Amino acid sequence: MTVSESLQPRRFPEPAALLRLIKPITWFPPMWAYLCGIVSSGVWPGGQWEIVVLGVILAGPIVCGMSQAANDWCDRHVDAINEPDRPIPSGRVPGRWGLWVALAMSALALFVGWQLGPWGFGATVAAVAAAWVYSAEPFRWKRSGWWGPGLVGLSYETLPWFTGAAILAAGAPRFEIVLVAVLYGLGAHGIMTLNDFKALEGDRATGLRSLPVVLGPEIAARIAAIGMALPQMLVVAMLFVWGRPVHGAAVAVLLLLQFAAMRVLFRDPKGRAPWYNATGVMLYVAGMMVTAFALRGLG
Repeated sequence: MTVSESLQPRRFPEPAALLRLIKPITWFPPMWAYLCGIVSSGVWPGGQWEIVVLGVILAGPIVCGMSQAANDWCDRHVDAINEPDRPIPSGRVPGRWGLWVALAMSALALFVGWQLGPWGFGATVAAVAAAWVYSAEPFRWKRSGWWGPGLVGLSYETLPWFTGAAILAAGAPRFEIVLVAVLYGLGAHGIMTLNDFKALEGDRATGLRSLPVVLGPEIAARIAAIGMALPQMLVVAMLFVWGRPVHGAAVAVLLLLQFAAMRVLFRDPKGRAPWYNATGVMLYVAGMMVTAFALRGLG
């Protein structure tokens, strides 16, 4: 390639940049929540393993990947400040390719969701709508440090949990499953708030009112921690009431370990937020699966 050719704007995106655009590292939470729904349903997949596999692929690479592409497209001006090396502001995903990828993956998500029956398709429609409401104008719920993380938490944890339970049981999940799925989705508000710490400067410059921007890192970190802890405390209490003391005690131990990690987080909220997202969050999602097995025994 000559020097003049290297200076020409790209016509097509780099394959590695497309992979980064859909952020595989973010696929785990909805995939895990979907599996929690499968487990909590109390129904053995048996001859329905293709539903399990298809649902995991839909929840992670397709729907979550689509939401990341949509968010990067709608956030390209913010990313130019926060992370100029990201695929779109760096030019490695040129022109409107980011938008086209997000739209194509939205259509793919709806097609795959249709294969999972009415419950799967309905959940997919809700997930795709939530992704665009969160990121795109004129809605752009991510402007709010309260509504934005709440919508993402419910989309990443509650919706796939509900979907996994509903698809396998071929009907509405039991009340206990819905209640626990909602609680873990609400608790994920704190996870999303901690994720906002990495974008403080860009959010401030572009008018996004995340909690770290509005309240400061110290207060935002404490609100995030409380928001994660309270739903888990309710889950522990309910597991004891439902006659699952061993599972309740296990979730309580995982919560106590999170409290220890929170003390580290509070010493340097901005610097320690990524560490807590890798440590405290793993304890959080471990409690989700413990709870799913407890619910399975109630069926």
